[in-house]
Amino acid sequence: MKLVGMLDSPYVRRVAISLDLYGVDFEHLPLSVFSTFKEFSKINPVVKAPTLVLDDSTTLMDSSLILDYFEHLAPAEKKLLPQSPAARAHDLQLLGLALAASEKTVQIVYEHKLRPSEKLHEPWIERVTGQLLAAYSALEKQLANPPSEPLTQATLTAAVVWSFTQHMLPDAINTEAFPNLQRNADLAEQHSAFRKYSIE
Repeated sequence: MKLVGMLDSPYVRRVAISLDLYGVDFEHLPLSVFSTFKEFSKINPVVKAPTLVLDDSTTLMDSSLILDYFEHLAPAEKKLLPQSPAARAHDLQLLGLALAASEKTVQIVYEHKLRPSEKLHEPWIERVTGQLLAAYSALEKQLANPPSEPLTQATLTAAVVWSFTQHMLPDAINTEAFPNLQRNADLAEQHSAFRKYSIE
């Protein structure tokens, strides 16, 4: 089984950490959708990270779809999402906010790194930044009372995404305004799975 993509992608990293927690053996192929596009395209012509190639050569894409597959296979003691409808809806709410923050961070990074400076559209950047702050503000409130299990899919994804934003946009967010998000990330980053699949 092969996980394809760079760990500086929050989507690749959340899958790698989750597979480790599920106890799934896999090989990580650190291919970039930019610098190793041709090599990546030989594995998946769509060149979407993360890509997971199962042992039977089935190719899965999109971090949430990949994790849905393994959450279904995981034994009860290794599942990362709660089973009761109310608790699951709560965690899915957190996941939606974290993934929205990830998406908005990526959009801002791409806007600055891929678009010529003379073509930057400031109203768009302001809008996306506002959405990013809204997602993190909502997450901050939700994490005021952290769960007893620190590494659920919701809390680990929130930690991965928060670390990603801090790494890629260090001046975009005032970390002091989000103590709950910072505490959650600090706790998660101490876990062996996070250290094993570090962003750097």
